[in-house]
Amino acid sequence: MTQVDAVRLANQATFGPSESLVAQLRERGAAGWIADQMSEPRQGIRTIPSGVRGVITVQHPRSRYTSGGSNAVHKHTSQSVDFCDTRGDQCWRDWYSSTPLVWDFYRHAVTGRDQLRQRVGLALQQMLVVSNYEVSGTYGLRNYHNMLLDHAFGNYRDLLRKVILSPVMGDYLDHVNNDKDAPNENFARELLQLFSLGTCLLNPDGSLQGGNCTPTYDNERVRAYAHALTGWTYPPGGATPWGCWPRGANCQFYDGDMVSVASFHNTAARSLLSGVSLASGNTAPVALEAVLDSIMAHQNVAPFVSRHLIQQLVTSNPSPAYVQRVAGAFNTGRHGSFGTGRKGDLAATVAAVLLDAEARSTTVASSAGRLREPIQLFTGVLRALNGRTDGEALGWWWGEDMRQHAFRPPSVFNFYPPEYPVAGTALVGPAFGIHNANTALNRINYLNYLIFWNGSGPSASVPGAVGTRVELSGFESDAGDAARLVDRLSLLALGEPLPAGSRTAVITAVNAFPSRTTSDRTNRVRQAAFLVFASPQYHLVR
Repeated sequence: MTQVDAVRLANQATFGPSESLVAQLRERGAAGWIADQMSEPRQGIRTIPSGVRGVITVQHPRSRYTSGGSNAVHKHTSQSVDFCDTRGDQCWRDWYSSTPLVWDFYRHAVTGRDQLRQRVGLALQQMLVVSNYEVSGTYGLRNYHNMLLDHAFGNYRDLLRKVILSPVMGDYLDHVNNDKDAPNENFARELLQLFSLGTCLLNPDGSLQGGNCTPTYDNERVRAYAHALTGWTYPPGGATPWGCWPRGANCQFYDGDMVSVASFHNTAARSLLSGVSLASGNTAPVALEAVLDSIMAHQNVAPFVSRHLIQQLVTSNPSPAYVQRVAGAFNTGRHGSFGTGRKGDLAATVAAVLLDAEARSTTVASSAGRLREPIQLFTGVLRALNGRTDGEALGWWWGEDMRQHAFRPPSVFNFYPPEYPVAGTALVGPAFGIHNANTALNRINYLNYLIFWNGSGPSASVPGAVGTRVELSGFESDAGDAARLVDRLSLLALGEPLPAGSRTAVITAVNAFPSRTTSDRTNRVRQAAFLVFASPQYHLVR
């Protein structure tokens, strides 16, 4: 691989390039590296004790969410003592909030080896949305997001089944313990609209069938899905001081999948999409499989899911041909050597997204690329500049300032809409939905915080705290030669030198600092890093 393509793949499939990752990508190539990332255990090329370069098997543990409290929050039965009375000042944070997930997410995103799984997990969590705005219970949020990581290279049908049966989703979109005769339609509607099919009938290339929006479903069909998905309650294990409600249901509990209760399920015959129907007298498990059959057989599911993954990983405006090629991999379950041959295979789909000519071409179309969203800005600079983080500064501080506080999207529609228009163009730019004058300035403020303010130190209240800081000493060997330093940072951040005019201006700014002392050299590195990572070429990933 060339330097520019290695950096491009790192931006598409990881949380940002580092010098060691770019070297690894150039050695393994795109397909080889993706295969390594998808395999368990992974294959690595290393020098064995005899001094010979060879392929050896290296077990790299998957990143997992592990921080925060247990399911005890949903087993508390005292009527006189509040759950948090004996658990200190950080009880809500540690037992009810998503903050411990933020810690784990950023630690793993910056230093974890399973970068592709984590990036696909982020793409899935921005489609199959739950939010700590509406759902409390750290252990439940932890379970849900570990499930997304577990299924990142699995099958979309299996993933949807787990989402439907998740008690966290059951609470978030109101279908746990649903009334069988007058069910809440919230989940059924979002299952169709946001999680699988979209609102308009699509061609295989993602374009509108007939050139206009023909509705995928109507309100009657939504009601049919809502009735079909009745009959589920929390998994057993929860308890409250007042018992469980309604009668026959389990108490609120988030460990495990929801379980069926026959008396809660509407057994009437129903007509679903894709010609799938339910006979009278059906059970909740049978109805669930029929719902999945109807979604996976629908013409929309492949282009809908494929376009979302392309937008999240590669480009906001994929060509119809690109969408159709990826949708083909979704439908056949194969892309070259990737996949099982079963429709909905996400390993095949992700490989098709990343290995497509539009992702790997050295000639980039004028409509290609995407705005680097805040989460990927946070991690990208830290990874490039040998940084470390415990995530504490990236949630309630920088996450809120940049309108992308991980695990707390404001609604089921995520942080931003996928069709957000780029002003003055015919293009869409989803991440521009949270980009305004304030967040644009905060991007620069974040760089200033990391590079000139030395980030932030560890907090005594955060387990295993390390703070959030970059380490610039590795670049000081080039600080005496401003051009070499600027080019080294540019090749890492962009894959190529800055445009000539910008390069000259940055070199001049670096040369404004002397290079006699260690402090001088540090200041030169800071100046170069700040200006390279503040460049528009870094924030617009192409």
